[in-house]
Amino acid sequence: MSSLSIAGKRPVLADLVPGSLVRDIALVAGGAVLTGAAAQLTIPVPGSPVPMTGQTFAALLVGASLGMSRGAASMLVYLLVGAIGVPWFQHGTAGLSGASAGYIVGFVFAGALVGALAGRGGDRTPVRTAGTMVLGNLVIYAFGVPWLMASTGFDLSTAFAKGVTPFLIGDAIKIVVAAGLLPLTWKLVSGRTQD
Repeated sequence: MSSLSIAGKRPVLADLVPGSLVRDIALVAGGAVLTGAAAQLTIPVPGSPVPMTGQTFAALLVGASLGMSRGAASMLVYLLVGAIGVPWFQHGTAGLSGASAGYIVGFVFAGALVGALAGRGGDRTPVRTAGTMVLGNLVIYAFGVPWLMASTGFDLSTAFAKGVTPFLIGDAIKIVVAAGLLPLTWKLVSGRTQD
């Protein structure tokens, strides 16, 4: 059995941080803050009411690093705090309205899914990490596209053309980065724990 196993289950990266409840609260809050900071990295997408931001990348990394429960909780904190008025959505906005709010709702479910997959080793190799991130992105789109349709009146093909297609190359780049970053982190941590 690996020295990184915890009670017969595979840990996520957050499990390697000492502590329990205080650690979990700090990690959940930190993940929300990281996602809010990443949301400020914004690139307008011509012809789309949805900008490209760093928050999707942050949300998926937070989910994978914190695991299912903490990842979902962190994204729920991000959503709720922004919904009640903290201006940490893209462009320093707040409130749960507008064309891109559905994507933010999707972060909660993507964080849970990506975290669950990471807890099963879905972040240990580049191929598994890429698959985990693709699934997380699909969940975000599953919430974002219907919300985009409802908020703008777009039909499905228009919503897909304006809310998915322009983001595919950026998503692919983020997935490649995550597929290198997470397994490398595990490799470094594994080397240190075996010393």
